[in-house]
Amino acid sequence: MPLDLPLHGDRLDLRPFTAADLEDMHRVYGDPEVMRHVGEGGAVTREESARMLAAYRHHQAEHGFAFWAVIDRGTGTLIGDAGLEVTPGGVELGYTLARAWWGQGLATEAARLCVAAAFGPLGLPRLLAVADPHNPASARVLARLGFVEEGRVSAYGRPHRRFVLER
Repeated sequence: MPLDLPLHGDRLDLRPFTAADLEDMHRVYGDPEVMRHVGEGGAVTREESARMLAAYRHHQAEHGFAFWAVIDRGTGTLIGDAGLEVTPGGVELGYTLARAWWGQGLATEAARLCVAAAFGPLGLPRLLAVADPHNPASARVLARLGFVEEGRVSAYGRPHRRFVLER
């Protein structure tokens, strides 16, 4: 069944990225503190941010899901990303929020919306997630959602904890 976007949570909406989101998302992706636990572990250039958003739009068109813009419903502010991506090991859940939005349960809410979409309309049987071993907050988000740690892996060129959630 096709996924009906945007996804609506109590405080957040998740919608596909547009080209107009570049400046807002580059403020997130260009922040070294935000990005120290994401991907290869460092801030990216504006051009890399643009490539990431273009890749998300392409992934959405190809698979019917992707990383989506996380919008704070109260303010209409784009505060980060959350979503699903096809990887060699399976479909992976991920999320990245701007620093001002940390510690409010918003990563859990955004990730919960993604899990519901994955196991509901998308009909996926299993999700993967990775967390930097130095980022216990991300591991706590995954645990709240029922993910179980499966071991250690190398992802994005560095060590990560690997988690799995089955429907």
